[in-house]
Amino acid sequence: MLPDLSGAVPTSAEARAKCRITALEEELQTMQQERGTKQRKTTYYVSQGRVIRCMVVLYTSLEDLIAENDRRYEERPANNTTEQDRLQRGYIALTQVMPWLHHKLSEFDIDDSEEMLRKLKRGADAAHGDDTSTLKDLVAAWVNEDFRPSCLLKADDKHSCGFIHDTCGKLLCPAEWDWSDARVKAGIRDRTSEYIVSENSWPLFLYENYSVDSSNLEEGLFKSKILMKAFKATFTSPSSAREADGDGDGADILENNRHAKHALNQAKVKMCVRFALSRVTSWRTMDGDFNYEMFWNNIVDFFEDVPGPVPQRRVAQLLEWWTRKIFGRNHRKDLTPEVVSKMSVTTLANQRKAMEDAAFDSD
Repeated sequence: MLPDLSGAVPTSAEARAKCRITALEEELQTMQQERGTKQRKTTYYVSQGRVIRCMVVLYTSLEDLIAENDRRYEERPANNTTEQDRLQRGYIALTQVMPWLHHKLSEFDIDDSEEMLRKLKRGADAAHGDDTSTLKDLVAAWVNEDFRPSCLLKADDKHSCGFIHDTCGKLLCPAEWDWSDARVKAGIRDRTSEYIVSENSWPLFLYENYSVDSSNLEEGLFKSKILMKAFKATFTSPSSAREADGDGDGADILENNRHAKHALNQAKVKMCVRFALSRVTSWRTMDGDFNYEMFWNNIVDFFEDVPGPVPQRRVAQLLEWWTRKIFGRNHRKDLTPEVVSKMSVTTLANQRKAMEDAAFDSD
């Protein structure tokens, strides 16, 4: 006679309770593992995203960069606009900084990709806020130290900065005008139509020694001491900004040489210095007639959209100058086997071998 398979086998309440407890414990452990994995992924993507505003783009969204690359791949256009070229250069920079990103975008579904991009942007925005806040304090201290203005800048009082402050006004003054001219100073402060301060002018703080040769506006551009300090504070450490004169100390130059060249192509430091000198109390695109986003594009185009090989060589020389200033000189390529053979490590090794051979021969 077959057993009744529809009936339940009698069990004790204690046994059933133990089974339920075991099942719940396993479910809780699984949830904790998933939560830990999700938290690690969040931390990783947020930390990775912190470099985006420094080394890739300041304003453009990651979605726009990805969309432009996809468009080029699918349509293979013969001609592209200036803005499309900027987007593609941004995407290339993004994949150089994050070589794993393309694989992740291919591997993830839409929801996971969107979640990853949100976390990357969270890290990017957080780092941008940190850098802006740090440089706001440091730039005020540097201006006070280097220029000794009669009215010292206060980092917590942005309303005393900008063109209302004589030193800040000089540094923010467009290169084509002379801040010492009372008419220029009054026109800029009164915002007359004759003296419109916009992103179409290079501010004086970008120039070496804060002076400009009107017959050669490229001479000394992007070589100012305040830029050097800001770059060091952002990309190495705030303490390293104390030594802006002379060459760097050469620390980690092999690793950082490429990093310096790539990072300098981006306008982040110049933007933050300009913001710190201005009266703007919070980061925004427009400051009067000055458009920060267009200013960013102008600086990036200077380095990346050059008209020919001659200005390209000058750009390369400028980047090499920055690499030397930030990280110092490096002569590893000059350490030939012949040179190394005369150095103490090799000499000592040869002496030890010679003494061992002599001892062996005497035995």
